[in-house]
Amino acid sequence: MAITISVLSQKGGTGKTTTVRHLVGAFRQTGLRVLAVDLDPQGNLSDYFDVDPEADPTIGDVLSGRATASAAIVDDVIPANLSLAEAEITLAGKMGRELTLRGALAEVDDRYDVIFIDCPPALGLLTVNALVAADQALLSSEAQYFALQGVEQALEVIELARDSLNPQLQWLGVLFNIADMRTVHSREAFEALREHVGDRLLDQTVRQSIAYAESAERATPIFEHRPDLGTDYLLVAAELLKRLGLYEQSAQIAALVPAESVAAVDDAAQADA
Repeated sequence: MAITISVLSQKGGTGKTTTVRHLVGAFRQTGLRVLAVDLDPQGNLSDYFDVDPEADPTIGDVLSGRATASAAIVDDVIPANLSLAEAEITLAGKMGRELTLRGALAEVDDRYDVIFIDCPPALGLLTVNALVAADQALLSSEAQYFALQGVEQALEVIELARDSLNPQLQWLGVLFNIADMRTVHSREAFEALREHVGDRLLDQTVRQSIAYAESAERATPIFEHRPDLGTDYLLVAAELLKRLGLYEQSAQIAALVPAESVAAVDDAAQADA
């Protein structure tokens, strides 16, 4: 059965969709079969994967019962568009509405090793559906002090989903995103977050760069557009694969990164231990 990972944030602008795009890409480099599910009505993940904007059916059709998940897959992506906002309204009136996505993805579960779900930047019904369908929840947090409040709100939703609907849900971690660790502000915000969530905070951070917007516009992964920045996401992927118990795949990803970069992350982990 696939490991299903929902990636969420309390607000937009935290690099969440960029994270999903590049974790999917990194995981696929290890040979894992990975499905990406765009659960954001803005459809940014679909655009980043260069899915035809006219693709039909979409995840909105799946949630509305008009199509199966397998019928909506385009190059291992289930795309979204603005019709998903209408589907969410329809979903709100259904019995067992929180279970809809889990039931839909069950059909394709045995075709993949990992399923990533890109949640909308809000903690509403679509995000709850994603958490009920997931085994793991990954939070994306921007490098700001007020991000701690957003993490707390997201954790409350995770706990609610686990207590009432999905007791198997695990908290995979928190990724400190869009960070400039050269600044005192980012470093202090990182430490404040670590004090709050402990070892759930990933050691690896993702640097802030306009190159991510450029790569999204070109529908080209950062690994190709700016390989030097792509190192960040390779290290994030290696860390997450290790947390998931996929040690062989973690080693494969780590082998793609210059040795000095891996050593820097290991040194930081030992210092925090």
